[in-house]
Amino acid sequence: MAWAPLLLAVLAHSSGSLVQAALTQPLSVSVNVGQTVRITCSGFNVNSSVAWYQQKAPGGPPVTVSYWNDKRPSGMPSRFSASKSGTTSTLTVTGVQVEDEAVYYCGGHSSSSSNAPTVTQGNGEVIQKLPTIA
Repeated sequence: MAWAPLLLAVLAHSSGSLVQAALTQPLSVSVNVGQTVRITCSGFNVNSSVAWYQQKAPGGPPVTVSYWNDKRPSGMPSRFSASKSGTTSTLTVTGVQVEDEAVYYCGGHSSSSSNAPTVTQGNGEVIQKLPTIA
């Protein structure tokens, strides 16, 4: 049985002073169901923490895929994992499923547990707060 490739669009999102001016990601990644895909995002400050978000519908709410570089929220499938090395973060999806087709955002946030990082739009409007870690 042949599977049509899924298109995983990716966008860099800068939030906070710990992120350098420009983050670099591929514009899109095409992958077949069941394959493993790695999406990189580079240009972070070495000391910044990275979060990844998934947006399935245009204008819809983003869902946190990972935060604090490699933490996965409860309820997020284990096929999603993230890591950070130096100035580059990598989101890995092992065994891509049809429902994983989405726009993926990377962003930097403060690693201070007293400051909950946020996802913001260009006009500064807060879309979503991320959890903190004690």
